[in-house]
Amino acid sequence: MSNVPANLKYAASHEWMLLNADGTVTVGITDHAQEALGDLVFVELPEVGAHFDAEKEIAVVESVKAAADVYAPIAGTVTEVNQATADAPESVNQEPYSAWLFKLKPDNAADLDAMLDAAAYQGIADAA
Repeated sequence: MSNVPANLKYAASHEWMLLNADGTVTVGITDHAQEALGDLVFVELPEVGAHFDAEKEIAVVESVKAAADVYAPIAGTVTEVNQATADAPESVNQEPYSAWLFKLKPDNAADLDAMLDAAAYQGIADAA
């Protein structure tokens, strides 16, 4: 069973989100996603300052088994990327909720309210 922290929000496409005090949203991939992918070997991050619409490809993670797109869970502008994760992709396998990928400044902070809570996401992860 995957680890699904209760303090985060989730997208059905297996991204997690954390609302920060400054209004930005930290995004990474879930424990379930990293388990399904296997050992990650490459992470391609978005450009800082780039704007993405919700549900559009924003990053790529590659494992020894497959490459997978990471989607913007909500619309917003990239304010920061985690270069440490790109430099050490295996950190996502080791600590998926610490090894975040990027931060977004949401176009509409209320969009986060529409995301899945831990219980709803656990149901999706269990069914996958």
